[in-house]
Amino acid sequence: MDFGENFFKKVEKKTKVNKETILDLAHKLQNGKMKDEKTLREVIHTLSDMTGKSVSKEREDKIVETIVKDKVPKGVDKMF
Repeated sequence: MDFGENFFKKVEKKTKVNKETILDLAHKLQNGKMKDEKTLREVIHTLSDMTGKSVSKEREDKIVETIVKDKVPKGVDKMF
């Protein structure tokens, strides 16, 4: 999918997240790196910074463990 500059400008205006940050985050998640603990922690920190929400060490560890051990629910109905 080809995203034009207008798309990124709209996203930045609404979220205050610039194109480079979005592309960097997407790049980290590509190529099967979702099982790499270091990459996951970087993504968690980036998202935490972007949203202004802090993530405790315990919660970060739990998120990483859940993803690495493939314990993420397969359907939205199983998430809650």
